[in-house]
Amino acid sequence: MSESGYNANVLIGVAIIGLLIGAGLGFGGSQIATSDEGGVSGKLKVGFIYVGPTGDIGWTAAHDKARMILDEKYDWLETNFVADVTEGQEGPFIDNLINDWGADVIFTTSFGFMDGTIAKGLEYPDTIFFHISGFKRAKNVGTVFADFYQLYFLNGLMAGALTQTDQIGYVAAFELPELIRHINAFQLGARFINPDVTTHVTWINSWFDPTSARNAATSLVGAEDVDVLAFTEDTAAVVEYAEETANVYAFSHYSPMQVLGPTSTISGQLVKWEVLYESIIQKIFLGEYTNENLENVDILGLLKEDAVQLGGSFDEVINSEFKTRLEAVTVDDPLLGTINVWDLVLARIDEMSDTNVRFEPFTGPIYDQDGVLRLADGERMSIGDLLSILWFIGVEGGCTTANDVGCVVS
Repeated sequence: MSESGYNANVLIGVAIIGLLIGAGLGFGGSQIATSDEGGVSGKLKVGFIYVGPTGDIGWTAAHDKARMILDEKYDWLETNFVADVTEGQEGPFIDNLINDWGADVIFTTSFGFMDGTIAKGLEYPDTIFFHISGFKRAKNVGTVFADFYQLYFLNGLMAGALTQTDQIGYVAAFELPELIRHINAFQLGARFINPDVTTHVTWINSWFDPTSARNAATSLVGAEDVDVLAFTEDTAAVVEYAEETANVYAFSHYSPMQVLGPTSTISGQLVKWEVLYESIIQKIFLGEYTNENLENVDILGLLKEDAVQLGGSFDEVINSEFKTRLEAVTVDDPLLGTINVWDLVLARIDEMSDTNVRFEPFTGPIYDQDGVLRLADGERMSIGDLLSILWFIGVEGGCTTANDVGCVVS
């Protein structure tokens, strides 16, 4: 096993376990050598394309942590990566990994890499590709995602219980189905506990921009009286702002950020990319996934798959600082009866982790921002519809409050 990495702006090779893997070594093409039994013969070389820096404390750091875990675990695996790749400019870096380093498999880890991944899949038919968070596939290009919508619903339950102003906020990167799904789930959870809650959303149009994220959080608190914040941005800026601001609380995102906000971080979303990557890489190594059979391979990791976890820390699903306050708020649940919010969150985790997924946040009746019934009473939203959602949650008859993304709140 060995690993190395390149920054997209300054290509730096890293020597690991005595083997230096760098660009320009002339390995040539990447047709995978197979054994008589159909699996991989020899080393499997897997390259990753990252949209941000590996030290972002968020999205890219989580992917790179998974890569390092697997690189250390398997002697037959070699990994490599390129960081800080701008969406739409991934092509030359994929070329380098395949032609200069000899990659057999490429993971492209941002939504904006989708079209480039498909194009390179056509250009390199012997190479296996997996794109993270996209929906386009080909015979040698599969898709995979670990989604947080269940966790955002749980965060919403806690936000609805803890807000003192009935105003909660979301600092959002881009208006994509992924974030719309998460914002809606956050609002659904909050409104289950507190029907008077209002969710305010500010778009910063960047995955990695700590200054804009902090400014957005500051504005939400100052202008909208928000006192609980969620976010999708790949730094801890929002968590750090909440820790510095009296009576403002936050949910961390993607990495264990509670250590940076020990008194303000309620919980958060954590990912275990190693669970999904390991399954895929093992199947490639054993010959189950090939460059001919990925057109219908679309993998989604949720609580049931143990691909995601609630928490601002891997050691604590909810910050114990908030236990007393969450236990003090009770609701009536049709099946669980009268239950406090702390126990309700734990019960929902068990239900959504069950093989049969006994609870689904997106269960009707659900109306969109125009008052149109999207899910009938008792109807569950399909995975396909969840992954392509482009409308915001509303109430029957339309929303009573609107912001810059339309009616998100009620």
